[in-house]
Amino acid sequence: MERSVDVATGESVAFTYELAGLGSRFFAVFIDMSIQVTVVILAFLLLIWVGSGVQSTPVAPDKTPLGKFAQAILIALVSLAGFLLFFGYFIFFEWRFGGRTPGKRLLGIRVVRDGGFPLDFTSAVVRNVVRILELAVGFYAVSALSTLLSPLNRRLGDMAAGTIVVRDNRFERDRGTSSRYELRERDDPVVDGLTESERDLIRRYAGRRTTLNADARAALAAQIAATVRPKLGAAFEHLGDDDLLVHLASTALR
Repeated sequence: MERSVDVATGESVAFTYELAGLGSRFFAVFIDMSIQVTVVILAFLLLIWVGSGVQSTPVAPDKTPLGKFAQAILIALVSLAGFLLFFGYFIFFEWRFGGRTPGKRLLGIRVVRDGGFPLDFTSAVVRNVVRILELAVGFYAVSALSTLLSPLNRRLGDMAAGTIVVRDNRFERDRGTSSRYELRERDDPVVDGLTESERDLIRRYAGRRTTLNADARAALAAQIAATVRPKLGAAFEHLGDDDLLVHLASTALR
C-alpha cells in the first residue's frame, strides 16, 4: 500500500514524500539478499578450491596442533565475514550511498531520516542492528506486519532509528545543460558574506533535494536563493535557483 506524508521544513516550506510500499521494500531486500547469497556461494567455491589443494599435500595441516588452531581461526574469520556481509552490507550501502542499497536503487527507493534529512551513520547502524532481530523472528514477518500497520510504513528498525523509506524522485540533469555549472575559477564570486546558518541551509537543501517533488524543490530553492543571491557576485546570475544552490554546495562551500 502506497502512502504519502507531508513534512514541513525548518524554512517553513512544506513538501510531500511518497512512502515506499511493502512490496517494493521487500523486493529490494530480495535483490540485496540475492547479491549476498551470490557472494557467499562464490566465496564457498573458492574455499573448496583452496581446500582441495591443501588436502593434496602429504601431511594435512589440520592434523597438527598448529593446523587445528589455524583451522579454528579460519572458521571464526569466515563466520565474522558472513555476519559482516549480511548486516554490514546494508549499513555500508545505506550510509555511503544516500540511503540506497543496490536493491533499493533498482527499485527507486531510499532511506531518509525524519524531516527529510540524509541518512547518517548512526541511523544506518541502528536500523540494521534491529534488522537482526526482525530476521530472527519469523524471517521479516514482524517487519511486514509493522510496515502494514504503521502510518509511515515503518518497520521496527525504522522506528528505532527515526527513519522512513521513500520513493526516490531523482533529479536527472540533461547532458546539454552541464555547461550551466561551469564557471571559470577566476569568475567564482567570494562567498564569505554568507553566514554559517545560510551555508548550512544550502548544504541541507543539496542533501534533501533528490527526495523532493519538482514543485516543492522549486519553491524551496527559490526561497533559499532569494536570501543568498544578494550576497553573491554577478558570475552566478545565469544560474537558476536550484542550479545555484547545487553549485554552491558542491564547490564554493566544500
